[in-house]
Amino acid sequence: MFFQHVYDKSLAQGSYLIGCQATGEAIVIDPQRDIDVYLEIAKQNNLRITHLTETHIHADFLCGSRELAAVTGATMHLSDEGGEDWQYQFSHKGLKDGDVIKVGNLSLKVMHTPGHTPESISFVLTDHPATDKPVMVFTGDFVFVGDIGRPDLLEKAAGLIGTKEAGAKQMFLSLRKFSALPEYVQVWSAHGAGSACGKALGAVHSSTVGYEKIRNWAFQYGEDEQGFTDYLLADQPEPPKYFAMMKHLNKVNRPLLVEVPKHPKLSAEQFLNAYANGLKVIDARNKADFANGFIPCSLNIQGNNSFSTWAGWLLNYQEQFILVCDDNQIEDLTRKLMRIGLDNIYGYISDVNDLGMELQMADVISIDEFKTYINNEDVQIVDVRGVTEYEAGHVEGADNVFVGTIPDNLDKISKDKQVIIHCQAGDRSAVAYSLLKKYGFKNVKNFSGGMKEWQASEGKTITCKEASCIDA
Repeated sequence: MFFQHVYDKSLAQGSYLIGCQATGEAIVIDPQRDIDVYLEIAKQNNLRITHLTETHIHADFLCGSRELAAVTGATMHLSDEGGEDWQYQFSHKGLKDGDVIKVGNLSLKVMHTPGHTPESISFVLTDHPATDKPVMVFTGDFVFVGDIGRPDLLEKAAGLIGTKEAGAKQMFLSLRKFSALPEYVQVWSAHGAGSACGKALGAVHSSTVGYEKIRNWAFQYGEDEQGFTDYLLADQPEPPKYFAMMKHLNKVNRPLLVEVPKHPKLSAEQFLNAYANGLKVIDARNKADFANGFIPCSLNIQGNNSFSTWAGWLLNYQEQFILVCDDNQIEDLTRKLMRIGLDNIYGYISDVNDLGMELQMADVISIDEFKTYINNEDVQIVDVRGVTEYEAGHVEGADNVFVGTIPDNLDKISKDKQVIIHCQAGDRSAVAYSLLKKYGFKNVKNFSGGMKEWQASEGKTITCKEASCIDA
Protein backbone atom coordinates (compact mmCIF):
# COMPACT_ATOMS: atom_id res chain seq x y z
CA MET A 1 0.00 0.00 0.00
CA PHE A 2 1.15 3.52 -0.79
CA PHE A 3 0.07 6.31 1.54
CA GLN A 4 0.77 10.04 1.56
CA HIS A 5 -0.71 12.77 3.71
CA VAL A 6 -0.85 16.18 1.97
CA TYR A 7 -1.18 19.03 4.45
CA ASP A 8 -2.00 22.66 3.70
CA LYS A 9 -0.75 24.75 6.63
CA SER A 10 -2.67 27.83 5.48
CA LEU A 11 -6.03 26.16 6.12
CA ALA A 12 -4.80 23.39 8.45
CA GLN A 13 -6.37 21.01 5.93
CA GLY A 14 -5.34 17.43 5.28
CA SER A 15 -5.94 15.29 2.22
CA TYR A 16 -4.74 11.81 1.32
CA LEU A 17 -3.46 9.87 -1.67
CA ILE A 18 -3.66 6.12 -1.11
CA GLY A 19 -2.62 3.59 -3.73
CA CYS A 20 -2.40 -0.10 -4.45
CA GLN A 21 1.12 -0.63 -5.75
CA ALA A 22 0.21 -4.01 -7.22
CA THR A 23 -2.38 -2.60 -9.64
CA GLY A 24 -1.24 1.03 -9.83
CA GLU A 25 -4.68 2.36 -8.83
CA ALA A 26 -5.05 5.23 -6.35
CA ILE A 27 -7.69 7.24 -4.55
CA VAL A 28 -7.53 10.80 -3.27
CA ILE A 29 -9.61 11.82 -0.24
CA ASP A 30 -10.65 15.48 0.23
CA PRO A 31 -8.22 16.99 -2.33
CA GLN A 32 -7.34 20.68 -2.32
CA ARG A 33 -8.13 22.67 -5.46
CA ASP A 34 -4.56 23.13 -6.74
CA ILE A 35 -4.30 19.55 -7.89
CA ASP A 36 -0.76 19.44 -9.30
CA VAL A 37 0.52 18.10 -5.97
CA TYR A 38 -1.50 14.87 -6.39
CA LEU A 39 -0.61 14.46 -10.06
CA GLU A 40 3.07 14.75 -9.18
CA ILE A 41 2.83 12.28 -6.28
CA ALA A 42 1.05 9.77 -8.52
CA LYS A 43 3.61 10.24 -11.32
CA GLN A 44 6.59 9.82 -8.98
CA ASN A 45 5.15 6.58 -7.60
CA ASN A 46 3.84 5.00 -10.82
CA LEU A 47 0.21 5.34 -9.75
CA ARG A 48 -2.96 6.31 -11.61
CA ILE A 49 -5.59 8.34 -9.80
CA THR A 50 -8.68 6.26 -10.51
CA HIS A 51 -10.94 7.13 -7.59
CA LEU A 52 -11.84 10.36 -5.78
CA THR A 53 -13.92 10.95 -2.68
CA GLU A 54 -14.88 13.50 -0.05
CA THR A 55 -15.90 13.00 3.55
CA HIS A 56 -18.61 15.68 3.35
CA ILE A 57 -19.61 18.95 1.68
CA HIS A 58 -16.81 21.12 3.03
CA ALA A 59 -17.29 24.64 4.34
CA ASP A 60 -13.70 25.76 4.85
CA PHE A 61 -12.06 25.10 1.48
CA LEU A 62 -12.99 24.50 -2.15
CA CYS A 63 -12.53 20.81 -2.76
CA GLY A 64 -10.58 19.83 -5.89
CA SER A 65 -12.30 16.52 -6.66
CA ARG A 66 -13.93 17.85 -9.80
CA GLU A 67 -10.68 19.36 -11.05
CA LEU A 68 -8.93 16.02 -10.53
CA ALA A 69 -11.78 14.14 -12.21
CA ALA A 70 -11.59 16.45 -15.23
CA VAL A 71 -7.84 15.85 -15.62
CA THR A 72 -7.61 12.14 -14.73
CA GLY A 73 -11.03 10.74 -15.60
CA ALA A 74 -11.25 9.25 -12.10
CA THR A 75 -14.64 8.29 -10.67
CA MET A 76 -16.04 10.55 -7.94
CA HIS A 77 -17.54 8.63 -5.03
CA LEU A 78 -19.59 11.02 -2.87
CA SER A 79 -22.04 10.74 -0.01
CA ASP A 80 -25.71 10.23 -0.78
CA GLU A 81 -26.54 10.24 2.93
CA GLY A 82 -28.19 13.03 4.94
CA GLY A 83 -31.46 13.47 3.05
CA GLU A 84 -32.58 15.49 0.04
CA ASP A 85 -31.14 18.83 1.21
CA TRP A 86 -27.63 17.38 1.54
CA GLN A 87 -27.04 15.91 -1.90
CA TYR A 88 -24.25 16.89 -4.27
CA GLN A 89 -25.86 18.51 -7.32
CA PHE A 90 -23.53 17.14 -9.98
CA SER A 91 -22.78 13.74 -11.45
CA HIS A 92 -21.11 11.26 -9.10
CA LYS A 93 -21.33 7.70 -7.81
CA GLY A 94 -23.38 7.79 -4.62
CA LEU A 95 -22.26 6.27 -1.34
CA LYS A 96 -24.36 4.93 1.51
CA ASP A 97 -23.46 3.48 4.90
CA GLY A 98 -21.80 0.09 4.43
CA ASP A 99 -20.78 0.62 0.79
CA VAL A 100 -17.24 -0.32 -0.19
CA ILE A 101 -14.85 1.41 -2.58
CA LYS A 102 -12.28 -1.02 -4.00
CA VAL A 103 -8.96 0.43 -5.07
CA GLY A 104 -6.92 -2.47 -6.37
CA ASN A 105 -6.30 -4.72 -3.36
CA LEU A 106 -7.44 -2.05 -0.92
CA SER A 107 -10.98 -1.43 0.29
CA LEU A 108 -12.56 1.59 1.95
CA LYS A 109 -15.80 0.86 3.77
CA VAL A 110 -18.22 3.76 4.19
CA MET A 111 -19.38 4.60 7.70
CA HIS A 112 -22.11 7.28 7.89
CA THR A 113 -21.03 9.59 10.72
CA PRO A 114 -23.40 12.59 10.82
CA GLY A 115 -23.04 15.39 13.35
CA HIS A 116 -20.70 17.92 11.82
CA THR A 117 -22.98 17.73 8.78
CA PRO A 118 -25.87 15.36 8.00
CA GLU A 119 -24.14 13.77 4.98
CA SER A 120 -20.75 13.26 6.67
CA ILE A 121 -19.10 9.89 6.05
CA SER A 122 -15.87 8.24 7.21
CA PHE A 123 -13.82 5.60 5.40
CA VAL A 124 -12.47 2.50 7.11
CA LEU A 125 -9.46 1.24 5.14
CA THR A 126 -8.33 -2.38 4.88
CA ASP A 127 -5.05 -3.35 3.20
CA HIS A 128 -6.03 -6.88 2.16
CA PRO A 129 -2.59 -8.24 1.13
CA ALA A 130 -1.44 -7.49 4.68
CA THR A 131 -4.55 -8.26 6.74
CA ASP A 132 -8.32 -8.55 6.57
CA LYS A 133 -8.63 -6.28 9.59
CA PRO A 134 -9.08 -2.49 9.24
CA VAL A 135 -5.92 -0.42 9.64
CA MET A 136 -6.99 3.20 9.15
CA VAL A 137 -10.08 5.38 9.38
CA PHE A 138 -10.39 8.67 7.51
CA THR A 139 -12.76 10.79 9.55
CA GLY A 140 -12.96 14.11 7.71
CA ASP A 141 -14.40 16.64 10.15
CA PHE A 142 -15.95 13.97 12.40
CA VAL A 143 -13.14 13.03 14.83
CA PHE A 144 -9.96 15.09 15.03
CA VAL A 145 -6.90 14.50 17.18
CA GLY A 146 -8.14 15.74 20.57
CA ASP A 147 -11.45 17.14 19.35
CA ILE A 148 -14.51 16.52 17.18
CA GLY A 149 -16.22 18.47 14.44
CA ARG A 150 -18.47 21.32 15.43
CA PRO A 151 -22.19 20.97 14.57
CA ASP A 152 -22.90 24.71 14.72
CA LEU A 153 -21.26 25.72 11.43
CA LEU A 154 -24.40 25.12 9.37
CA GLU A 155 -26.25 27.57 11.59
CA LYS A 156 -23.52 30.16 12.15
CA ALA A 157 -21.95 30.15 8.69
CA ALA A 158 -24.70 29.00 6.35
CA GLY A 159 -27.68 30.47 8.24
CA LEU A 160 -29.51 27.16 8.71
CA ILE A 161 -31.21 27.99 11.98
CA GLY A 162 -31.94 25.18 14.42
CA THR A 163 -29.42 22.68 13.06
CA LYS A 164 -26.77 22.79 15.79
CA GLU A 165 -28.73 20.92 18.46
CA ALA A 166 -29.78 18.23 16.00
CA GLY A 167 -26.18 17.95 14.83
CA ALA A 168 -24.95 17.54 18.39
CA LYS A 169 -27.38 14.65 18.95
CA GLN A 170 -26.22 12.99 15.73
CA MET A 171 -22.60 13.47 16.75
CA PHE A 172 -23.23 11.80 20.11
CA LEU A 173 -24.56 8.70 18.32
CA SER A 174 -21.85 8.71 15.64
CA LEU A 175 -19.15 8.59 18.31
CA ARG A 176 -20.49 5.20 19.37
CA LYS A 177 -19.75 3.85 15.87
CA PHE A 178 -16.24 5.21 16.12
CA SER A 179 -15.76 3.68 19.57
CA ALA A 180 -16.65 0.26 18.21
CA LEU A 181 -13.64 0.24 15.87
CA PRO A 182 -10.53 -1.68 17.00
CA GLU A 183 -8.37 0.50 19.21
CA TYR A 184 -5.27 0.01 17.06
CA VAL A 185 -6.87 1.62 13.97
CA GLN A 186 -5.05 4.78 12.90
CA VAL A 187 -7.15 7.97 12.77
CA TRP A 188 -6.55 10.47 9.95
CA SER A 189 -8.78 13.55 9.84
CA ALA A 190 -9.26 16.49 7.48
CA HIS A 191 -7.90 19.18 9.82
CA GLY A 192 -5.28 20.01 12.41
CA ALA A 193 -4.53 22.78 14.89
CA GLY A 194 -5.55 26.19 13.63
CA SER A 195 -8.69 25.12 11.82
CA ALA A 196 -11.98 26.85 12.67
CA CYS A 197 -13.76 23.48 12.29
CA GLY A 198 -13.18 22.75 15.97
CA LYS A 199 -11.95 24.49 19.11
CA ALA A 200 -9.19 22.26 20.48
CA LEU A 201 -7.59 20.39 17.60
CA GLY A 202 -4.26 18.71 18.35
CA ALA A 203 -0.97 19.68 16.72
CA VAL A 204 -0.10 16.15 15.57
CA HIS A 205 -1.73 14.82 12.43
CA SER A 206 -2.64 11.27 13.38
CA SER A 207 -3.83 9.25 16.33
CA THR A 208 -5.52 5.93 17.04
CA VAL A 209 -9.03 5.02 18.04
CA GLY A 210 -7.77 3.85 21.43
CA TYR A 211 -5.83 7.02 22.12
CA GLU A 212 -8.80 9.22 21.24
CA LYS A 213 -11.08 7.22 23.52
CA ILE A 214 -8.67 7.92 26.37
CA ARG A 215 -7.65 11.52 25.67
CA ASN A 216 -10.30 13.18 23.49
CA TRP A 217 -12.78 15.15 25.62
CA ALA A 218 -15.73 13.96 23.53
CA PHE A 219 -15.42 10.38 24.80
CA GLN A 220 -15.43 11.31 28.48
CA TYR A 221 -19.18 11.98 28.91
CA GLY A 222 -20.47 8.41 28.94
CA GLU A 223 -24.28 8.58 28.68
CA ASP A 224 -24.45 12.27 29.61
CA GLU A 225 -25.71 13.56 26.26
CA GLN A 226 -26.74 16.96 27.61
CA GLY A 227 -23.37 17.60 29.22
CA PHE A 228 -21.69 16.55 25.99
CA THR A 229 -23.92 18.86 23.92
CA ASP A 230 -23.41 21.83 26.22
CA TYR A 231 -19.64 21.53 26.05
CA LEU A 232 -19.60 20.88 22.30
CA LEU A 233 -21.62 23.99 21.48
CA ALA A 234 -19.86 26.32 23.92
CA ASP A 235 -16.96 28.64 23.03
CA GLN A 236 -16.59 27.64 19.39
CA PRO A 237 -14.49 30.10 17.36
CA GLU A 238 -16.11 32.53 14.91
CA PRO A 239 -16.62 30.78 11.55
CA PRO A 240 -15.06 32.81 8.73
CA LYS A 241 -17.51 34.65 6.51
CA TYR A 242 -16.49 32.73 3.39
CA PHE A 243 -17.66 29.39 4.82
CA ALA A 244 -21.19 29.89 3.47
CA MET A 245 -19.84 30.35 -0.07
CA MET A 246 -17.67 27.23 0.22
CA LYS A 247 -20.67 25.20 1.34
CA HIS A 248 -22.53 26.37 -1.75
CA LEU A 249 -19.72 25.97 -4.29
CA ASN A 250 -18.80 22.48 -3.04
CA LYS A 251 -22.38 21.35 -3.57
CA VAL A 252 -23.31 22.79 -6.98
CA ASN A 253 -21.80 22.90 -10.47
CA ARG A 254 -19.09 25.55 -10.72
CA PRO A 255 -16.27 26.62 -13.05
CA LEU A 256 -13.20 24.42 -12.78
CA LEU A 257 -9.62 25.61 -12.45
CA VAL A 258 -7.28 22.77 -13.38
CA GLU A 259 -4.04 24.78 -13.33
CA VAL A 260 -2.65 27.44 -11.00
CA PRO A 261 -3.25 30.71 -12.91
CA LYS A 262 -0.43 33.16 -13.57
CA HIS A 263 -1.24 36.82 -12.87
CA PRO A 264 0.41 39.83 -14.49
CA LYS A 265 2.72 42.22 -12.75
CA LEU A 266 1.15 45.63 -13.26
CA SER A 267 2.96 48.72 -14.38
CA ALA A 268 2.52 51.87 -12.30
CA GLU A 269 0.11 53.20 -14.92
CA GLN A 270 -1.95 50.01 -14.99
CA PHE A 271 -2.15 49.98 -11.21
CA LEU A 272 -3.12 53.64 -10.90
CA ASN A 273 -5.88 53.27 -13.50
CA ALA A 274 -7.30 50.22 -11.73
CA TYR A 275 -6.97 51.93 -8.33
CA ALA A 276 -8.78 55.00 -9.65
CA ASN A 277 -11.59 52.71 -10.82
CA GLY A 278 -12.07 51.42 -7.29
CA LEU A 279 -10.32 48.05 -7.32
CA LYS A 280 -9.54 46.88 -3.81
CA VAL A 281 -5.88 46.58 -2.86
CA ILE A 282 -4.68 43.75 -0.59
CA ASP A 283 -1.22 44.41 0.79
CA ALA A 284 0.38 41.07 1.70
CA ARG A 285 3.62 42.53 3.07
CA ASN A 286 4.51 42.06 6.71
CA LYS A 287 2.87 44.44 9.15
CA ALA A 288 6.05 46.43 9.82
CA ASP A 289 6.65 47.19 6.15
CA PHE A 290 3.00 48.10 5.71
CA ALA A 291 3.11 50.43 8.72
CA ASN A 292 6.10 52.28 7.25
CA GLY A 293 4.26 53.21 4.08
CA PHE A 294 1.00 51.95 2.58
CA ILE A 295 -1.38 52.79 -0.25
CA PRO A 296 -4.41 54.69 1.10
CA CYS A 297 -7.44 52.43 1.59
CA SER A 298 -5.41 49.23 1.11
CA LEU A 299 -5.95 46.29 3.46
CA ASN A 300 -3.00 44.67 5.21
CA ILE A 301 -3.47 40.89 5.14
CA GLN A 302 -0.02 39.44 5.68
CA GLY A 303 0.95 36.62 3.33
CA ASN A 304 1.43 34.07 6.12
CA ASN A 305 -0.53 30.94 7.00
CA SER A 306 -3.58 33.03 7.93
CA PHE A 307 -3.70 34.89 4.62
CA SER A 308 -6.54 32.95 3.00
CA THR A 309 -8.65 32.96 6.17
CA TRP A 310 -8.58 36.75 6.52
CA ALA A 311 -9.03 37.22 2.78
CA GLY A 312 -12.12 35.01 3.06
CA TRP A 313 -13.44 37.18 5.87
CA LEU A 314 -12.94 40.48 4.06
CA LEU A 315 -13.26 39.91 0.28
CA ASN A 316 -16.34 39.00 -1.67
CA TYR A 317 -16.55 36.67 -4.63
CA GLN A 318 -17.71 39.24 -7.17
CA GLU A 319 -15.01 41.92 -6.93
CA GLN A 320 -11.60 42.05 -8.52
CA PHE A 321 -8.61 43.02 -6.41
CA ILE A 322 -4.91 43.75 -6.67
CA LEU A 323 -2.16 42.20 -4.55
CA VAL A 324 0.92 43.91 -3.16
CA CYS A 325 3.59 41.23 -2.75
CA ASP A 326 7.07 40.16 -3.80
CA ASP A 327 7.55 38.41 -7.12
CA ASN A 328 8.42 35.18 -5.31
CA GLN A 329 5.17 35.33 -3.30
CA ILE A 330 2.59 35.59 -6.06
CA GLU A 331 2.29 31.87 -6.84
CA ASP A 332 1.96 30.92 -3.17
CA LEU A 333 -0.68 33.60 -2.55
CA THR A 334 -2.55 32.58 -5.69
CA ARG A 335 -2.68 28.99 -4.44
CA LYS A 336 -3.88 30.10 -1.01
CA LEU A 337 -6.67 32.16 -2.58
CA MET A 338 -7.77 29.60 -5.16
CA ARG A 339 -8.16 27.05 -2.36
CA ILE A 340 -11.12 29.11 -1.14
CA GLY A 341 -12.32 30.14 -4.60
CA LEU A 342 -11.02 33.73 -4.63
CA ASP A 343 -9.96 33.79 -8.26
CA ASN A 344 -10.53 37.44 -9.18
CA ILE A 345 -6.93 38.62 -8.95
CA TYR A 346 -6.51 41.49 -11.43
CA GLY A 347 -2.73 41.53 -11.03
CA TYR A 348 -0.03 42.48 -8.56
CA ILE A 349 2.65 45.04 -7.79
CA SER A 350 5.80 44.50 -5.76
CA ASP A 351 6.97 47.99 -4.76
CA VAL A 352 4.59 50.66 -3.47
CA ASN A 353 7.36 53.24 -3.75
CA ASP A 354 7.37 52.98 -7.56
CA LEU A 355 3.84 54.33 -7.93
CA GLY A 356 4.60 58.01 -7.52
CA MET A 357 1.76 58.43 -5.03
CA GLU A 358 1.74 59.69 -1.47
CA LEU A 359 1.78 56.82 1.01
CA GLN A 360 0.36 56.77 4.52
CA MET A 361 2.04 55.54 7.69
CA ALA A 362 0.40 53.56 10.49
CA ASP A 363 0.31 55.00 13.99
CA VAL A 364 1.77 52.14 16.03
CA ILE A 365 2.22 52.79 19.75
CA SER A 366 4.32 51.28 22.52
CA ILE A 367 3.01 49.70 25.70
CA ASP A 368 4.09 52.79 27.68
CA GLU A 369 1.92 55.02 25.52
CA PHE A 370 -0.91 52.47 25.63
CA LYS A 371 -0.94 52.64 29.42
CA THR A 372 -1.55 56.38 29.30
CA TYR A 373 -4.90 55.80 27.57
CA ILE A 374 -6.35 53.36 30.13
CA ASN A 375 -9.50 54.68 31.88
CA ASN A 376 -9.52 57.84 29.73
CA GLU A 377 -13.09 58.92 28.92
CA ASP A 378 -11.96 60.43 25.63
CA VAL A 379 -10.46 57.14 24.47
CA GLN A 380 -12.10 53.94 23.23
CA ILE A 381 -9.96 50.81 23.52
CA VAL A 382 -11.10 48.14 21.07
CA ASP A 383 -10.00 44.52 21.48
CA VAL A 384 -10.28 42.87 18.04
CA ARG A 385 -9.69 39.27 19.22
CA GLY A 386 -12.39 36.63 19.18
CA VAL A 387 -15.24 36.72 21.66
CA THR A 388 -14.00 33.68 23.60
CA GLU A 389 -10.52 35.18 23.96
CA TYR A 390 -12.00 38.48 25.12
CA GLU A 391 -14.29 36.86 27.65
CA ALA A 392 -11.41 34.87 29.13
CA GLY A 393 -9.48 38.05 29.93
CA HIS A 394 -9.20 41.60 28.59
CA VAL A 395 -7.99 45.06 29.44
CA GLU A 396 -10.45 46.76 31.78
CA GLY A 397 -12.75 49.09 29.88
CA ALA A 398 -11.96 47.62 26.46
CA ASP A 399 -14.79 46.92 24.02
CA ASN A 400 -14.77 43.83 21.81
CA VAL A 401 -15.28 44.01 18.06
CA PHE A 402 -13.84 40.95 16.37
CA VAL A 403 -11.65 41.94 13.42
CA GLY A 404 -13.55 39.79 10.91
CA THR A 405 -16.82 41.56 11.73
CA ILE A 406 -15.55 45.15 11.75
CA PRO A 407 -17.20 46.08 8.41
CA ASP A 408 -20.57 45.06 9.88
CA ASN A 409 -20.00 46.81 13.22
CA LEU A 410 -18.54 50.20 12.37
CA ASP A 411 -21.23 51.86 14.48
CA LYS A 412 -19.67 50.29 17.59
CA ILE A 413 -16.42 52.18 17.07
CA SER A 414 -16.30 55.89 17.84
CA LYS A 415 -15.30 58.47 15.24
CA ASP A 416 -15.23 61.15 17.91
CA LYS A 417 -12.87 59.59 20.43
CA GLN A 418 -9.28 58.49 20.12
CA VAL A 419 -9.50 54.79 19.20
CA ILE A 420 -6.80 52.34 20.34
CA ILE A 421 -6.95 48.86 18.86
CA HIS A 422 -5.11 45.71 19.85
CA CYS A 423 -5.27 41.92 19.52
CA GLN A 424 -3.08 39.18 21.00
CA ALA A 425 0.26 39.87 19.30
CA GLY A 426 -0.29 42.38 16.50
CA ASP A 427 -1.26 40.49 13.36
CA ARG A 428 -5.02 40.90 13.66
CA SER A 429 -4.75 44.49 14.85
CA ALA A 430 -2.73 45.27 11.71
CA VAL A 431 -5.67 44.01 9.65
CA ALA A 432 -8.08 45.98 11.84
CA TYR A 433 -6.04 49.19 11.58
CA SER A 434 -6.06 49.04 7.78
CA LEU A 435 -9.81 48.34 7.80
CA LEU A 436 -10.60 51.32 10.01
CA LYS A 437 -8.43 53.63 7.93
CA LYS A 438 -10.19 52.41 4.80
CA TYR A 439 -13.56 53.21 6.35
CA GLY A 440 -12.53 56.74 7.21
CA PHE A 441 -11.52 56.54 10.87
CA LYS A 442 -8.87 59.20 11.41
CA ASN A 443 -8.09 58.92 15.14
CA VAL A 444 -6.82 55.36 15.29
CA LYS A 445 -3.70 54.00 16.96
CA ASN A 446 -2.50 50.39 16.97
CA PHE A 447 -1.03 48.90 20.15
CA SER A 448 0.77 46.17 18.19
CA GLY A 449 2.19 44.44 21.29
CA GLY A 450 -1.34 43.39 22.24
CA MET A 451 -2.37 41.19 25.11
CA LYS A 452 0.88 39.25 24.91
CA GLU A 453 2.94 42.31 25.82
CA TRP A 454 0.29 43.65 28.21
CA GLN A 455 0.26 40.47 30.27
CA ALA A 456 4.07 40.19 30.17
CA SER A 457 4.19 43.65 31.76
CA GLU A 458 1.79 42.40 34.47
CA GLY A 459 -1.02 44.58 33.17
CA LYS A 460 -4.39 43.94 34.82
CA THR A 461 -6.97 41.85 32.96
CA ILE A 462 -10.56 41.05 33.81
CA THR A 463 -12.97 38.38 32.58
CA CYS A 464 -16.51 38.89 31.38
CA LYS A 465 -17.75 37.39 34.65
CA GLU A 466 -16.18 40.38 36.37
CA ALA A 467 -17.45 43.08 34.01
CA SER A 468 -20.23 44.05 31.65
CA CYS A 469 -18.87 43.28 28.20
CA ILE A 470 -19.57 44.74 24.79
CA ASP A 471 -18.99 42.34 21.92
CA ALA A 472 -19.73 41.94 18.26
